[in-house]
Amino acid sequence: MVNEITRSSFEELLRQLIAVKSPYFHEDEVMDFVNEWLKERGVPAQIHTFFEPKETKFHGKNVIGIMDSGKPGPVIYLGGHLDTVQLCNGWTKPPYEGVIEGDDMYGVGALDMKSGCAAIMLTLAKFAEEHLKEGSFRGKLIYHLVSDEEGPYGLGTVYIINDKIHNIQEEADFAIIAEPSAGFTRVPHPCLCLGARGGYNYTIKVHGKSAHAATPELGINAMVDASAIVSELEKIPPEEDEKLGHSTPCVIRMNGGGAACSVPDYAEVEIFHHTVRGETQETIRKRVDKAIEAAKVRSKVEVVFRQSPAEGFDGGFDAYCIDEDGELLKKLEDTVFRVCGRPANKAYFQSIGDFNHIGGKLKIPTVLLGAEGENFHSSDERVDLKSALEVAHIISEFVSDVLSD
Repeated sequence: MVNEITRSSFEELLRQLIAVKSPYFHEDEVMDFVNEWLKERGVPAQIHTFFEPKETKFHGKNVIGIMDSGKPGPVIYLGGHLDTVQLCNGWTKPPYEGVIEGDDMYGVGALDMKSGCAAIMLTLAKFAEEHLKEGSFRGKLIYHLVSDEEGPYGLGTVYIINDKIHNIQEEADFAIIAEPSAGFTRVPHPCLCLGARGGYNYTIKVHGKSAHAATPELGINAMVDASAIVSELEKIPPEEDEKLGHSTPCVIRMNGGGAACSVPDYAEVEIFHHTVRGETQETIRKRVDKAIEAAKVRSKVEVVFRQSPAEGFDGGFDAYCIDEDGELLKKLEDTVFRVCGRPANKAYFQSIGDFNHIGGKLKIPTVLLGAEGENFHSSDERVDLKSALEVAHIISEFVSDVLSD
């Protein structure tokens, strides 16, 4: 077999992916590379293009494909993102060379999530060689490798959904997103994330009244009122969820004032609120209104949620959990045990990503499965190659078993 999944084939592909710089909004080169790599190995692949005209003016690309047996059967969705964060300071290893030390490979995106994309690509190549040519499978295998997951809106997946690419919202029975579940959660590999918290970004805008700093009583200090609102907001108990834990509002920016000798007449507080199931913009707004009332501020206050520039999205990420008794999840757990020789650890992801749109908005049963590693979004990012290779084998064997005639 040409397209076998081996340690050497995995290392070679991951090193090639790392070598292509692909910070979000700059993914054209990596998309073209992946598209050609897949086509050369007999995998149906094409570039999906989109344009976001309102906020970012971003012309984006995704690599997409489907292997359709033409027979009834399960529809499996594989997803990942090929973009990375921007290169940060502090690297002691070459960030784009895929240096290996022991079982670790270093590089920007090595863990998050070019290792997961490599696992998907090798799975697709092997499946195409084993099953596509002979038609020896049932159902469908759909994949999307997207751009801008690390960016502010997740536009790659948003436009996959809005453009109804492969109609996954109607067809997909089960999704695997190869995000580094073990690395993110620090739960030992093999780790299956069976859900994730969601989130909303909003800004509290506080309008006070200016006065001379020598006579502050003649003004309304917007900074003081903003601080009082935040203080009251932190007193409100979080929402609890038996699987996802609790909600977490976090102040990520606060600014206002700045005049040489004047009472600040305006202040802003930007908050990211990680949600659990059942929370919406409306429930969050009620929490903020409660804090404003308790703070007894004199300023005028407005609450503005960050909106998505894409139609049909409210700017948030839906929290979700999947049914732990689902048939396809049980098959995935069996595959994990067969490949790794031990049961899968189960966890729930505490932050947001494209998986919230797939598992939350579209309500497709969505599992995160990826490698161990360290320093994602930081210097000297590294992935554990042994666990990453096992992830590739797990995904490949699961897809083959579920879709085989």
